[in-house]
Amino acid sequence: MADLADLEQHLGATFEHPDYLRAALVHRSYVAEHPRAEHNERMEFLGDAVLQLVVTVYLFENHPDLAEGEMAKVRAGLVNGIELADVAREVGLGNHLVLGRGELASGGQEKESILADAMEAVVAAIYLDQGFEGARRFILERWADRIEARVAAPGKRDYKTRLQEVLAQVGNRPRYRITEEGPDHDKIFTAVVEVDGDIVGEGTGRSKKEAEQNAAARALEQGLV
Repeated sequence: MADLADLEQHLGATFEHPDYLRAALVHRSYVAEHPRAEHNERMEFLGDAVLQLVVTVYLFENHPDLAEGEMAKVRAGLVNGIELADVAREVGLGNHLVLGRGELASGGQEKESILADAMEAVVAAIYLDQGFEGARRFILERWADRIEARVAAPGKRDYKTRLQEVLAQVGNRPRYRITEEGPDHDKIFTAVVEVDGDIVGEGTGRSKKEAEQNAAARALEQGLV
């Protein structure tokens, strides 16, 4: 496991009780080899509930025009394995997971389901260490742009998800690289999406999420995947 200070920096959260964060990183496969250890599945359960609540409250307070069914669609599109694994990759979570030898050998640190579950456990760790307000700040920092993108089209599947599903059919997945320019108050982000090291799409936007969505849309439009 890499240095926790590095992970804290990427999370934007300094833990008063680091053991919460350590516990969130332990996968069941490690416990199978070390019976005295405890896996993170109870923390996953708690983190899912905290994430659901924060997203629900945000939608309720910031989008009074959305009906119950629309809010449910938006939330379902945000609190799922794809989005959770995406956030986990943003913070480099895979490098810090505590896995069994078998999972390590099979690339478990990059598996979507393992990353997603661990991300929920990390949300729980932040909640346990810093309370609801600390968890809320972290979640909105990572999910606010995603929420707004979903609100703009709650009934549609986003381009990043569509691209990921297309590539999954051939056992592949996209990787995004982001650059930015301009002053803090007027930044422009540029994203390129790569498959097997080849650039298949490029897009720009006012947020990283928007740039990635546009890059994925371009890849789909051009039929390069």
